[in-house]
Amino acid sequence: MRKVVKWLTVSPPRILTLGFALIIMVGAQILSLPIASATGERTPFIDALFTATSATCVTGLVTVDTGTHYSTFGQIVILLLIQIGGLGFMTMATLFAFFLKRRISLKERLILQEALNQSDMEGIIRLVRKVVLYALTIEGVGALLFTIRFLFDMRPGRAVYAGIFHAISFFNNAGFDIMGEFRSLTDYVDDPLVNIVTMLLIVTGGLGFVVLSDLTDLGKRKRLSLHTKVVLSMSGFLILFGAVVIFLFEYSNPGTMKQLPLGTKILSAFLQSVSPRTAGVNTLDLASLRQATQFFIVILMFIGASPGSTGGGIKTTTFAALLGAVWAMIRGREDVVMFRYRLAQERVNKALTLTLLALALVITATMILSTTEDHHFLMILFEVTSAFGTVGLTMGLTTQLTLTGKIIIILMMYIGRLGPLTLGYALSPKQERALYRQAEGKIIIG
Repeated sequence: MRKVVKWLTVSPPRILTLGFALIIMVGAQILSLPIASATGERTPFIDALFTATSATCVTGLVTVDTGTHYSTFGQIVILLLIQIGGLGFMTMATLFAFFLKRRISLKERLILQEALNQSDMEGIIRLVRKVVLYALTIEGVGALLFTIRFLFDMRPGRAVYAGIFHAISFFNNAGFDIMGEFRSLTDYVDDPLVNIVTMLLIVTGGLGFVVLSDLTDLGKRKRLSLHTKVVLSMSGFLILFGAVVIFLFEYSNPGTMKQLPLGTKILSAFLQSVSPRTAGVNTLDLASLRQATQFFIVILMFIGASPGSTGGGIKTTTFAALLGAVWAMIRGREDVVMFRYRLAQERVNKALTLTLLALALVITATMILSTTEDHHFLMILFEVTSAFGTVGLTMGLTTQLTLTGKIIIILMMYIGRLGPLTLGYALSPKQERALYRQAEGKIIIG
């Protein structure tokens, strides 16, 4: 019993792991109640658990349609789970502590440091204040713009509600929508306002609050940090490159872009490039995409958003560190250099470890689902990667999952939101620092 208590109270990663699990279970219990469904009947617990996990882990995969299956009460519960999951339950708890004028303890600061993926505690409370301010401001502007557009298609009350719901969902990279019948934004494929606002919400949510803070403080500091430069350059490259690839692959596809005007093709290509950065919004039928495009989107989903953001994946900085390591090795250099700064070897090792763990998880889950689900391999790989990257895009497999398949995808969403390393730290016993190093040996590589 003493060991159990010690496990529960020591490590910030363990507290985060249990905290997210507790929120998911509470959300699942509420969503399974008759009041949460549109018909007044209880939702099967596995479907309620799936939805609660997807909302808390800001993924967007659903086994039942959010817009038609859940009542307004159920949808509001989902929205609260999205907000808590996107900003982090420790951020929300700290916000309540501010209101109660309660002092934030050292242990709580350590947990916040882990939750916000910071290297130290300096300025952590100030960052939390900025996180909440940025989130509410961006979501508010997005909700206003969405409401203005939806007023042309809906009743005023419904337009306001839909504007708020989608602004919060898209900024937190959750991908939930209430359009009904799993349509997402396919009805607005040619609407510039909806597409542009959606992309801006996704991108700002996916850049990370540290980057947003750095950008707003640019006037004071006169220069951006290395982290911000790497995030902005890698994010910009992935969005532009992704849009070009999707545009070229789908330009003549009769199932997606062929019948669309040139401007709409460009708009849809950019949204489909931005969305795999863990947002889960689509204006094209994903099942009708060419296999090359579908596999390319799998790669984008695996990379994901940036550290300290509402998104998942291995993160843009991890991908940049790996590219930098490859480039340094090809050039015969020992150091990975970015923007005239050398990366510590520890950072490169962490990027490699995280990527290999993520690959192992995706491969294992895909192999298991390939035996339990009677579907095409690429469809299964797409679903698993979407769950791990907390993206929410699907080729139609989610609603057809078996009980085993639902459990596997739930686990993948949970691990993807926490991060493989955080979960690994939480589950592993505390290691004492080594007092010596082993003799160096050599093996042949390549």
